[in-house]
Amino acid sequence: MTDLLEEAVARVRSQAQDDVARAMLAVIDDERSLVVLSPEEKASFATSLAQAERGEFASDEEVAAIWAKHDL
Repeated sequence: MTDLLEEAVARVRSQAQDDVARAMLAVIDDERSLVVLSPEEKASFATSLAQAERGEFASDEEVAAIWAKHDL
């Protein structure tokens, strides 16, 4: 085992092992999503998709205001 892998394993032993295991399996299986959404996040995403299907998008002015708010 390389030094880097040994360090990673040592950290995993002291942290969220299931989360790290999911990420490792996703990388090995070449999955596209490493994030597990909560039920609330899934519901929010579904709402956003439904709004997009109805053509409910932010206006140019609303987008500009958000960018300005965050100094972007």
